[in-house]
Amino acid sequence: MSLVEDTSAAAIAATLDQVGPRLKRLRKHRRMTLTDVAQTTGISKSTLSRLETGGRRPTLELLLALSHAYRVPLDDLVAAPEEGDPRLRLKPGHVKGRIVIPLTRQPGGIQAWKIIIPAGQVTPEPRAHDGHEWIYVLSGRMRLVLGDLDRVLGPGEVATFDTTVPHWFGGTGAEPAEILSIFGRPGERMSVPTTSPRP
Repeated sequence: MSLVEDTSAAAIAATLDQVGPRLKRLRKHRRMTLTDVAQTTGISKSTLSRLETGGRRPTLELLLALSHAYRVPLDDLVAAPEEGDPRLRLKPGHVKGRIVIPLTRQPGGIQAWKIIIPAGQVTPEPRAHDGHEWIYVLSGRMRLVLGDLDRVLGPGEVATFDTTVPHWFGGTGAEPAEILSIFGRPGERMSVPTTSPRP
């Protein structure tokens, strides 16, 4: 192995060694227990614990699920070094059958995502958690289940709701939908319209 390869391998190992503590800090910052994260991601508590303590190396699949659960870009979990370009690098990930693209980089504060929902993702699986979400439909049609409410939203329509109410959004079975999602934890405020403009 050359000196360059040896140095590169050491850098990768050092980066991976920091993933566990970073995951634990994010979970504590979000005020989530291992049980909360396990329920949100489908990853077992034992696996999550081993990831945080360094007993297990993270895989891309695990990191994608956790980046979505913690509402942070994948780069923030692995602390990937910047390449000198200040522009946001939009790296799509796949979470629960959806394409998810982080639009913000901050580990805390309000998080923005672009989400592409496949047409066939039509079975509601409502869940509740602390926070507030704002959704704008860019294209296609999206079904929103919010408590007892069941609506289909089209391009240009907006929904905003308290995420402590059981909710789910997905496809209608007809076509994929492309949306923008802005999510804030309790105490984080956003200024967005609450109704769709009508011509």
